[in-house]
Amino acid sequence: MIYTSPHSNISNIIGTSPEDIDNRTQGSDRILLMAVIILMIFGSLAVYSSIAFFAESNSTTASQMIVGHLIKLGIAFFGMLFTSKLNYHVLAKFSRLFMIISWLLLVGVMIFGTEQFGAKRWLNVGGVNFQPSMIATVALLLHVAVLLSEKQEYVKDLKKSFMPILFWVVITCGLIGIEDFSSAGILMAICFVMMFVGRISILQLGTLVSIGILGGFLLINQSANRLDRIEQYVEQIKHIETEKTLNGSGYQAQQAHIAIARGELLGVGIGKSSQRDFLPAPYNDFIFAIIAEEYGLFGAMSLIFLFTLILIRGVVFIARNAEDQLGMLLAVGCTLTLVMYGFVNAGVASGLLPVTGLPMPFVSYGGTSMLFAGFMAGILLNISKHHRDRRTIFYG
Repeated sequence: MIYTSPHSNISNIIGTSPEDIDNRTQGSDRILLMAVIILMIFGSLAVYSSIAFFAESNSTTASQMIVGHLIKLGIAFFGMLFTSKLNYHVLAKFSRLFMIISWLLLVGVMIFGTEQFGAKRWLNVGGVNFQPSMIATVALLLHVAVLLSEKQEYVKDLKKSFMPILFWVVITCGLIGIEDFSSAGILMAICFVMMFVGRISILQLGTLVSIGILGGFLLINQSANRLDRIEQYVEQIKHIETEKTLNGSGYQAQQAHIAIARGELLGVGIGKSSQRDFLPAPYNDFIFAIIAEEYGLFGAMSLIFLFTLILIRGVVFIARNAEDQLGMLLAVGCTLTLVMYGFVNAGVASGLLPVTGLPMPFVSYGGTSMLFAGFMAGILLNISKHHRDRRTIFYG
């Protein structure tokens, strides 16, 4: 038996017969699956606790909101199972089509989007609100993985490899960044890592970093709200108690810090949070603060451990043992997206990062982000099925 390099051309990979693929399939990564399920359970309890005051103040009931959350969670779970059964090579065939659709949706949200919490990120189609930025994120991760796989023979060529990939990355992140700077920044950083792993030239990657810094500077300066958040974050570091921190734009961060401090080691108890009455979005952006308050340092660290476990399983096991270059790059992209969103959400609540408004995957109140987090987890599970047998390396 001859070992096939994971750097094979994607056209050859996609052309693999279903019989050959089935012969290499094994069970999905159970540890990853269990981590996701535990996060979903953990999140459901935290959401139920955190929405009580919000529901009362918005003419609805906590039961109605938690039922809605559980329905969306169920859809995300079955979406994960469905994607785990759908071979990722099949998805690769439609990556360009997914990109074009996501671009149309991103332009559509700029023209017809609905504004919530001061940002126009949602598009309403048939009475259903969704965030096109999440669709574009998954589409870009898939397309970048496909392009890097296809171009391995000349991956360091500026015109044939780097520029075509840069075209898709810059336009997509630019369209997302107009209304959602933090998501665009994280997506570009993940694409940078994927390109580094895919052996793009360091000099060319430096160009991408320069474009990202310049674009970030322009996007921050064109929004008074973003500038205010950065200034508040700096003031919070220099002077823990200022008028802006206590009553202005830093109010929500300050309340999150109080929640974490109240939790101490073991927490105040499930459903006994008091800061949920003061945090503007305790069920979403600051869900980590509610968990830290009710479950204490132990609960907060357990949450961080689960995301760290996903990182280890996704990169060290699934990506490293993927049967081809496409699977490896896609596993890296999906894993980093899930984990970085979780870590950034925790970092914001803890005061380590400026307020961004990013949800914690599988934990925050459900929506488009929950559904596409399920899709990314499903892709990881599917890649883990098609891992290469290490024993074939030693056969010749």
